[in-house]
This record gives sequence, C-alpha cells and structure tokens, in this order.
Amino acid sequence: MRRGIVLKLFLLTTALCLFILAILFVGQTVFFKQFYVHQKVEKVQAALQAYKQDYFNSAGDPQAVAKLEQDFYQRHNTWVTTLDAMGNLNYFGDFYMEVRVELSDDGLSGQTMTIPLYSVMNVEDFSQDNPFLTTWIQEGERIAIEGLLMNHQPVPQRMAREPGRLREEGRLENQQMVNKEYEVVTRFEDLNRYRDLYPSFFVKGTIIKVRTPEGTEVSRYTNHLFLDRVKSFQADLLFGDYDGGTNESQIIDFEENQVNYKLFVEHIDDRNGNPAYLFAMVSLQPVSEAADVIQDYYVYIVIATLLLVLLASFYYSRRIARPLLRINRTAQRMAGLDFTEKIPVTTKDEIGDLSRNINELSERLHSHITRLGQDIEKEKQLENTRKEFISGVSHELKTPLSVIQSCLSILKDGVASHKRDHYFAAMEDEVRRMDLLIGDMLELAKYESGTYKMKMDSFHIDTLIERVCAKFSSDLESKSLHLYTRLAPVEVVGNQHRIEQVLVNFLTNAIRYTPEQESIILSAVEEQETVRVSIENKGTHIPAEQLEKIWDRFYRGDSSRHRKAGGTGLGLAISRKILELHGVRYGVTNTAEGVMFYFDLNKKV
Repeated sequence: MRRGIVLKLFLLTTALCLFILAILFVGQTVFFKQFYVHQKVEKVQAALQAYKQDYFNSAGDPQAVAKLEQDFYQRHNTWVTTLDAMGNLNYFGDFYMEVRVELSDDGLSGQTMTIPLYSVMNVEDFSQDNPFLTTWIQEGERIAIEGLLMNHQPVPQRMAREPGRLREEGRLENQQMVNKEYEVVTRFEDLNRYRDLYPSFFVKGTIIKVRTPEGTEVSRYTNHLFLDRVKSFQADLLFGDYDGGTNESQIIDFEENQVNYKLFVEHIDDRNGNPAYLFAMVSLQPVSEAADVIQDYYVYIVIATLLLVLLASFYYSRRIARPLLRINRTAQRMAGLDFTEKIPVTTKDEIGDLSRNINELSERLHSHITRLGQDIEKEKQLENTRKEFISGVSHELKTPLSVIQSCLSILKDGVASHKRDHYFAAMEDEVRRMDLLIGDMLELAKYESGTYKMKMDSFHIDTLIERVCAKFSSDLESKSLHLYTRLAPVEVVGNQHRIEQVLVNFLTNAIRYTPEQESIILSAVEEQETVRVSIENKGTHIPAEQLEKIWDRFYRGDSSRHRKAGGTGLGLAISRKILELHGVRYGVTNTAEGVMFYFDLNKKV
C-alpha cells in the first residue's frame, strides 16, 4: 500500500512538473511577447493621455514642451512630439532658417519662407562643424529651392547653394518627400492630373536668418530614426495616404534593423483649435532580448526540476505515506460514527494541518450531532411561535371581516336602509384597518428577515422631534392634552426616516392612552456619547410583568388596550426592530404618574 502511494505521488509530481515546464515554454514562446506588447501599448497610451493634458497646459512655451518630451522619454523610454496640420514639428524655432524669395514663377516673390532644417539635414552636421554646410548655410548666402505646393503652402524638397544645380552632388533634400513623390507619381496614369493636384515651384532667394539648437535643445533632434518616421508620416499625410481619420488614433507597426517598433498617432486640436497630431514611437527590442535569455535559462530549469522530483519522491516515501495511513484509519472510524480516536499531530506542514483539521472535524461532528437534538427542540418552539403568529393574525383579521360581512348582509336584506351611509363608512373603516395591519405585517417581516440593511446618516434630533410634534397638533387639541418638550440641539447618527417612524409610534401611543386634559413630556437629553429621547405620558401604569411583553406583536395587556383605541398592535414591535437595527438601547418603564418610553441615539463625532 505504501509503495502504491509513493509511486502514484512520484508519477503525479513528475507529470505535473513537466506539464508546468511545457506551459512555461509555450507561454514564453507564443504568448509572452504578445503579452509584453499589449501591456506596453496600454501603458504608453495611458501615458500619452496624461502627456496630452500637460502639453495643453504648457503649449506656447517651447522650452516647457521640450522638457515634457525629455521627461516623457526618461520615464517611459518612448519618443514623443506634436506635429502641426502639415506634419511639421511644433516649436522647431531652435532649428530652422528663413529665406527671402527674390525670384519665382509661382507668385512667391517677396515672401519669406521658413524652412525646418531637421527635414533636410542632421543636427550633428552643425555640431561637428561640417565645412560644406557651415560655408553656405549662413545669413547672406543665396539659395535655390525646389518643392511642391501642398494645401496652398510651399513644401521644400531640394535646395542648393547655387541656383540651377539642384540635381548635382552637394544639395540638401527631404529624402522621405522625394521618395514619396516618386511612389505617388508611379501610381498616376495621367501626369497632368498629378501636376494639377501637386503643382511644383522653383524659387531663388537669400538666407536672412539661421537658428541652430544649443545645449539640451540638441537632444530633440538626435534620434534620426524617430525624425525619419516623422518625415515619412508627413509625406503620407501631405500626399493623402494617411487614413487615420479626423478623430481617431492609430497604432502602426514597423521594423528597422530587425527591431520592431510601435508608432502612436492621434489627431488632436491645439489650444487655438487648429488640427494637430500627437506622435510617439517606442521600441520593442527589450522583449526579444528577455525571451532569448529565458530560452537559454530553460536548461537549468529542467535540471533543477528533475532533482526536485527525486527529492520529493524520497520525502513522500518517508514522511507522507505513514501519516496518510493513520488518517485513513481514523476516517474509517469516523464513518462508523466513532469519534473517540484522534490523529497525533507531529509536523507543522500540510500533513500536520490535515491531521489537525480531521481532529477538529471529528469534534465538530460530535458537537453538531449533540446539538442536533437541541435544534429539533428549538424548531418545535419556533413552530409554536409561528402558530401563535398565524393565530394572532387570524384573530385580528377575523373581527374586521365579520363587521364587513354583517354590514353587507344588512345592506343586502334592505334592513335599516336609512343607515346605508353608516354601514358603508363602517366597512370603509374596517378595510382601512386591514390595510394598515397588512402594511405593518409586511414591514415587520422585512425587518425580521435578516437581510435589511439600515442606511445611516446624520441629522438634528431636535428638528426632527419638532416636526413630528407639529403633525400631532390637531390630535393633542382634540383631547385637550398639554405637550411639554425639552430638546437639546444635538446632531445624531441614524436613519432619519425610521427614527421618525419610532417617534410617531411612541407619540401615537402616548396620545391614545393619556386621559383628556393631562400632559405629555417629550425630551431629548444630551449625555456623554449619546442622546436619550424619552416620551412620558400621564395615565395608567403598565403592570411590571407586562413591560417586556408589550413589544410583542398583537400584544394587548388589559382592557384599555383593545382595537377600539386604534392601531394594529404592531407599532411597538416595528419600533423595537428599528431600534435593534440601530444597535441602541431602548425600553419602557413606569414613572410616578404614568409610563415613559425611551431610546438612545449616538451623537455625531
């Protein structure tokens, strides 16, 4: 038996470990990269939304925007920038030149063209003192520019120092725009149609201003791959090949030097309402490197796992099989309802926990079997309580139904027809009583269900009491009763609507059982952590043996508490459940001249 258990455990452990290794391998090779990319994309998208808000707050300040771009790269390893409607970098005022056009066949003469230098050259060409550029990209030099008119704006493609030599070596050009133009031209069968859509221009002029970045500004232009993607996006945008829509964001995949990248492009509006684009690029190279390292690490994982399997099988054969047999023997006795044997707990591992749990289970089963007889007895008592409740309801409904039946018989026989209105009024009154009784029964059942949750809030107890008293002014006047109040202006915690219901029930009882021209005293006295609310009415005392029973449903202790006095017999039972759900003290006591109902409420901290 022991060998069988050990063998099964050994085989199961081996299969489980190999299965886990297979899942890890499949997950790493198939799902790990996709999971990484998915997580990276979600994080970058969330970061771009925060960046967009920061950009709007800092728009108009080029230095602040440049710092936002640098901080974003440092935190998320993602290059980000914003482009205008023409696809140019926003705030390129630290790397551009201005050319005054002096000769043009396209109506551009006399205008000043602003050319972003990042589109035709690298920033390092200035920082490394390139002799070719530093000799002619300077103020006062003459220049020739060739390009296209797109969206009614000139877009330079090529430029050179000497007019007429744009096709020769030494010129500067926007390579992405040139390549894109060649691609678009090859798609057009009618070149005249192409020239109508994208007319070319050729101008000559003089450089009047050159601005190059310095210090930290240079870092914005050092990632040439990112700038190449910006210029490629600009070319697609201007030639109409970008299909991102006006209010959509796009995620574009591309590969460069066997490294995968993600481009994020989102159409936005700047602070002036002009269209713009949020442009970001992130490299996915780290996931490939991590996957390669994990694959090499699998060899060590397999060796370690096999060693662990051998050690585990040895452990099972010596430490697990023996206590398992004891557990099996004890379980068989428990099946025969013999709970006398206990398993010795010698370890603090899972086997020890199992032994301890079986011992506890044995004790609980023995305890529950003993308690079962007690529960059966309680169930009998509960059944008696149900019968008493049904009996009380039947009794309460029997009287109004008898009255209604008698009135209907009298009306049907035509006896005392002159009292027809009287009998209809009597039946209406009994129907109202039954409606109130059923409503109170349903409300009491809701409170006693155990599922009702009392919602708590804060309110001023003095204001609530004054409002309740105002509702009973006519009832007080009809019996010539005097109401005296002593209210502390304290804010308490509770369910205001339900506490008002308790006050109405208590005050209704007080008015009902107070003789005419007597007084009722209503007070709210502030104590250390609570407020004691009490209603005392002058009149007959309640016998001491009935003080606790009056909270029971349908209870009427003496002849003065009968249905002619009004009510359904459930008001105090409902009040008791409301106060119990509040978790506060309540009660009733006889005073020197009458009866006082009271309850406490917690003060607001």
